[in-house]
Amino acid sequence: MQLNNSVARAFAILDLFSERRPELNARDVATELQLNLVTAHRFLRSLAAVGALVAVARGRYRLGYLFADLGSRVVHGNCLAEAAQPVLEQVTADINEASMAAILEFNMISCIAVALSRRTLSVAIRVGTRMEAYCAANGKVWLAHLPRPALRRFFEEVELRPLTARTIASRGALEQELENVRRDGYAVNDGEREDGLRAIAVPVTRRDGEILAAISVFGPTSRMSPEVMDRALARLRRAAQEIDAALYGRGALSDHMESI
Repeated sequence: MQLNNSVARAFAILDLFSERRPELNARDVATELQLNLVTAHRFLRSLAAVGALVAVARGRYRLGYLFADLGSRVVHGNCLAEAAQPVLEQVTADINEASMAAILEFNMISCIAVALSRRTLSVAIRVGTRMEAYCAANGKVWLAHLPRPALRRFFEEVELRPLTARTIASRGALEQELENVRRDGYAVNDGEREDGLRAIAVPVTRRDGEILAAISVFGPTSRMSPEVMDRALARLRRAAQEIDAALYGRGALSDHMESI
């Protein structure tokens, strides 16, 4: 596929900005992307002219609030749910158990997309269903990805009530569980919110590593055997990549930079 080199270079420049490097000048851009200094200056000035960058000092730029506006449009346009829904439907078809995507809102998990199994015994979850984060697989994934200050606030604000005999209702025990989630890259709910229900969940992350959603497969404990859980985990990890591709496009920008 023929790329527009100028567009690709512009986005490569924008991708150089980060929390650790909020400002850049032409020399930074020229060095990072192997451009000559005149070309780097021209791109920076052009991006500033359309509001993508803002000049903070002579020759130095930061990201403009244009991206906050664009990000708001993505969120309110429900892009995440739209990207997740067809992927979840295929996950459910492959595993023959229900699947869902959830976000964290006000210390609770909220379902934004779901695909239900056609099997006789199934769990009824709908878009908009809210659940306690500390005893749901999706919720544990979210809590494991929270910055430490946000996780401390969660523990200060939420009462860890035992909903079943298996609920992890101790802060110390839950913190250890979240460490395991960070290490392993997935979370399990084994009858902790509802007796007889087992679930496994993985994160869907942004390109900078921040979590966007948690996706899970869930069903009756009698059917969610260790073998099914292993299959579900592998399929969910692929599903996270498929949602990423739907959100960002299948080719990462860096894949094309050699041709620019």
